[in-house]
Amino acid sequence: QVQLVESGGGLVQAGGSLRLSCALSGRTFGRYLMGWFRQAPGKEREFVAALNYWNTYYADSVKGRFTISSDNAKNTIYLQMNSLKPEDTAAYFCAARYGGGRYASGDEYDYWGQGTQVTVSS
Repeated sequence: QVQLVESGGGLVQAGGSLRLSCALSGRTFGRYLMGWFRQAPGKEREFVAALNYWNTYYADSVKGRFTISSDNAKNTIYLQMNSLKPEDTAAYFCAARYGGGRYASGDEYDYWGQGTQVTVSS
């Protein structure tokens, strides 16, 4: 059974940084598509970033500010978030899918973490 556990959320001032972590258990993620999504109150879930064996992908709204990376030895992915803005405030979710898929579509992912809250104050 695949499980994803996020950590690293919190409260930060605008312009600050946070690093989210997502640990995958039950499999090794070498062949997984791993993604980060977020959902703010009253808004739809939106794609943030994803990575697979070959590439990383970013939403336009976070490109240049956020970086997704992985530590294969720890079966963990990270989302380094810099220059945070109040509009980045949301619950952030880690997701995984074995093999390929449309990285920006949440419906493509099979496994989800419980989410971690990020709040950016102005």
